[in-house]
Amino acid sequence: MKYRLAVFSLILAIQTHAQYVLQLAVRDKATGRPLSGVSITDSTGKGSTSNDSGYARISQSHAGPFRYLFSHVGYQTEQKTFVLPDSSLQEVLLSAGGHVLEEVTVISSTRNNQPIENAPIKVEVLGKEEMEEENTIKPGNIASILGDISGIQIQQSSPLSGNSNVKIQGLDGRYTQILRDGLPLFEGFSGGFGILQIPPLDLKQIELIKGSASTLYGGGAIGGLINLISRTPTYQQDGVVTLNQSTLKETNLNTYLAKRYQHAGYNFFGGITHQRAVDVDKDGFSDVPQLDAVVLHPRLFFYPDSHTTIATGYTGTFETRDGGDMQVIRGKGDAVHQYFEKNRLHRHTADLIADRYMGEGWKGSVKGSISTFTRSISTRASYISGNQLNYYTEASLLHTKDNYNWVAGVNMTGDRFKKLPSDPILLNNFENNTVGAFAQFTATRREKTTLEAGLRGDHHNHYGDFLLPRLALFHRFNEHWATRWGIGLGYKTPNPLAVQNIDYPVETILPLPAGIKAERSTGYNAEVNYKKEFNEHASLFINHAFFLTRIADPVVATVNTSQDILFSNAGKSIVTRGFDTYLQAHLNGWELYAGYTFTMAERKYLQQNQFTPLTPKNRLAFVIVYEIEDKWRAGLEGSYTGPQFRDGDSKTPGYMFIAASVLRTLGAHFSIVANCENLLDYRQSRHEALYTGSITNPLFKPLWAPIDGRVANLSLRWNWAAK
Repeated sequence: MKYRLAVFSLILAIQTHAQYVLQLAVRDKATGRPLSGVSITDSTGKGSTSNDSGYARISQSHAGPFRYLFSHVGYQTEQKTFVLPDSSLQEVLLSAGGHVLEEVTVISSTRNNQPIENAPIKVEVLGKEEMEEENTIKPGNIASILGDISGIQIQQSSPLSGNSNVKIQGLDGRYTQILRDGLPLFEGFSGGFGILQIPPLDLKQIELIKGSASTLYGGGAIGGLINLISRTPTYQQDGVVTLNQSTLKETNLNTYLAKRYQHAGYNFFGGITHQRAVDVDKDGFSDVPQLDAVVLHPRLFFYPDSHTTIATGYTGTFETRDGGDMQVIRGKGDAVHQYFEKNRLHRHTADLIADRYMGEGWKGSVKGSISTFTRSISTRASYISGNQLNYYTEASLLHTKDNYNWVAGVNMTGDRFKKLPSDPILLNNFENNTVGAFAQFTATRREKTTLEAGLRGDHHNHYGDFLLPRLALFHRFNEHWATRWGIGLGYKTPNPLAVQNIDYPVETILPLPAGIKAERSTGYNAEVNYKKEFNEHASLFINHAFFLTRIADPVVATVNTSQDILFSNAGKSIVTRGFDTYLQAHLNGWELYAGYTFTMAERKYLQQNQFTPLTPKNRLAFVIVYEIEDKWRAGLEGSYTGPQFRDGDSKTPGYMFIAASVLRTLGAHFSIVANCENLLDYRQSRHEALYTGSITNPLFKPLWAPIDGRVANLSLRWNWAAK
């Protein structure tokens, strides 16, 4: 009885404490879609910000009338008066118009949904506009758009399958953690082909953190983190169909549908890609594999009340990739022409994300996913098949006040690799399981200085305990100048199937030796920002950042006398350091992005030639876009990749990559895009042969430049969403 009385008293106390609460739903007046990131303040400066569903809750200590100011980038500022107490949900409609230069981008990767501009940890965002544009240029995957960002390098690891990995600040791709809506799905065996299986039309935005982010999401994010944020439905019917055809014999058909209702909603993405094998350099081997791929991603959304959002979905990816001797691919192999690699890939993922806004600045979140990835590899000599199961669960609690917020949570994550019936391989079945807890506190003083401290503790079933503190500081000197500083620890547990610069044959990889240790890292960053708004149509933003990462006990691959791959800890560290500078400018319809990265990546465990292979010291990227009256949009982008060293001390030349595109909007629902990649037609094969040996027994060289040559494509986009 006393427990019932205690529970009743607690409920009564909560209801009494929260009786003066204003509940708001903020939407676009013309379309009815929810508006996130709307600033809502009263005369004292107290207020809130609308969440992703357009909802906000503001508490007051007494009854009476209260006047609130609603402001949002691209919308007219509104003033509304509400009388409390009032338990009903109040709808606020904002009209488009007003100033659009200082757009507030809300990021989720920092776990506290803070605006990007004043976040203590540096996050770069590619938004919905970039995703829609990339859908008409490279609709099959997001590899190309990631490679346009300074400090990011897309390195192709196999000429036969086209597999690639993402390198950040000079570190190998295995140190980059890729998430989907905060859920890690791409690791070890399932990390292969990760970014190559994600169409941009299925994404709302991409958030990138350069440097250590292990405190936020656990082991693996030593070099950086890429969080892919899925699209969500709005009250207006949304629908997009894109048809794309390229001169490289690639055909894409992508479809996106979405609609939200009062208490439920849905979205659906479906994509089909067909790519014929192409021998660009006429050496007899495919430079682009034959590919047939299907991606399905349906999601259901439930809104039981104005404070709760539940999303559940399934993602299915099905691929066949055939590369190698062109005669074998065409079914005309013989005693000489018999070299090939055929990949069959199936990825199934189910996920659930639930958010509950509980008033007084409290938010609870529960999320989880389970994913299974199966890959079968057929060559002339072997058939290898394996499956990896990934799982992740998390519960977290966020509390936000006027000048501070904190978030804390617990999570469990793991993977299991299992050999399927196939030819014998050296690896045994293995699994990894980690239990972790994290906490992060963020405090802001006088809207100028923000200090953020985080701590994570993980326990791994094989490699023990890890404690990962992180400290970050943001300070704004004035309206133009600001600075960030940060330090964080990280770790990476050994995995024989982690992505490498070269795709090693699975059958040649040895099990991890006894006593191998996890890699541990310390990452530092410091930067300065300058922004200037000249007028409504002209602005400038410059960022200059320094970085340093040191990895102790690095796990390195060596080839033994039997040509098998052995992993072991090196005696000394890997160190990468350098600086990354980029600027963004807008001027009367012109947009400019330019970035330069200087990287010194060294393997200190070597006596000589300590450089990290296939890592350019100098890299420059730029994008120029011009838009005319929402009808024409023309863009030119390019990059310069400086010389790179290969193992053995051989040096590659630097090269330029240029692309151009033109978009024409036809009425309210149609647009057409003409695009050309690699205008200069620079290819590695123009500098050297891609393989040594015979066509029967080729040995392919590491890839340091494009091999697919110049390619043009034409896309037609049909969008029937209301304007």
